[in-house]
Amino acid sequence: MSVLRPSLEAAALPADAIEVGRITDAWGIKGWFKVLPHSASPEALFSCKRWFLLPPDRPMKPQRPTQAVAALSVGAAWTEPLLLRIKEAKDHSDTVVATAHDIDDRNTAEALRGARIFVPRSSFPSAAKDEYYWVDLMGLQVINREGLVLGQVRDLMSTGPQTVLVLEAAPETEGGKPIERMIPFVSAFVDGVDLLGQRITVDWQPDY
Repeated sequence: MSVLRPSLEAAALPADAIEVGRITDAWGIKGWFKVLPHSASPEALFSCKRWFLLPPDRPMKPQRPTQAVAALSVGAAWTEPLLLRIKEAKDHSDTVVATAHDIDDRNTAEALRGARIFVPRSSFPSAAKDEYYWVDLMGLQVINREGLVLGQVRDLMSTGPQTVLVLEAAPETEGGKPIERMIPFVSAFVDGVDLLGQRITVDWQPDY
């Protein structure tokens, strides 16, 4: 049975940790593994060389590690966040593949299957003018030119050529379902994004 090397440290999650993807499977026989990014533009995976891993479906809770290092048997569960030191991450076909220090065979790469990947928000590369990271848009209030609140950004959905803001607004009647709205995140409809003010201004009406 293969065991993950002790250099995979149990490490506390950074306070600004953001989930950016999941490890889906091993790739090849030399310890590479496949990653499913949560964004169509996974620059954060490429720029950061320190990934923090959590087991599948475990809630993210900042904490201190209970041990200096951690070893993981193939197929076994683990509870502490693990620090993975990345050597290289790159695009490959329709996915991302990566290799890390001390992950040098297929069995140890397979032991990471399903792991959730977090990186510090502070490690994201600077966005270009008029470009925004999805994580910075989540939760922003969306208002139209008339000052009417249309809802908050609950999700972003890629439709191929463009990204769509998925909004959630309070129900119109007590006990009713929240109202969902979708607005294309394109200059034709989005007037501006104010990250400091936590809002997005759009040319959109509630009955569209």
